[in-house]
Amino acid sequence: MNILKCLDALVVRIVNPILVLIGLAVALLLAMGIFSRAVLGKPVFGLEELMLLAAMWFYMLGAALASRERSHLSADFVQVLTTNPRIHRAASLVSTVISLGVAVMFATWAWNLFAFGLERGQTTAVFGIPWWTAQVSLFVASIAFVIYLIRDLILELSGANISPGDPSSPME
Repeated sequence: MNILKCLDALVVRIVNPILVLIGLAVALLLAMGIFSRAVLGKPVFGLEELMLLAAMWFYMLGAALASRERSHLSADFVQVLTTNPRIHRAASLVSTVISLGVAVMFATWAWNLFAFGLERGQTTAVFGIPWWTAQVSLFVASIAFVIYLIRDLILELSGANISPGDPSSPME
């Protein structure tokens, strides 16, 4: 399992700086677009398509990291209804199984969308960037969701006490 921990650490080391750079790029492009329109009176053509492509990768990579850290949105109403730890564990297990099923369906859909984009060869209007460059971000994120949900399911089945929002969540 050490190899999984190393791969996980490598992914985080690569994805975190990429997220920072993409976030800064989107902010800079947005500021440039506003300045260009408001001050110079001339829009920059193609800016929106660059921001859209960057934003898709930004959101999807961020969602993958949230899945890794178990910090995605959840409705833990069972915790409020009862203090029974067995019911908490059962609800968590059911939630993870359902999430894994949905993630597998999402991965299938994302792959089909990516394959469709490759087949059609559609490009952006101004720069001619292939649309699959944005669509593949959905597939990459969905694979990360599946991997981390499998990890969570294995940990829950083994009886490990996993806590949401733990940035050092182990890949075991």
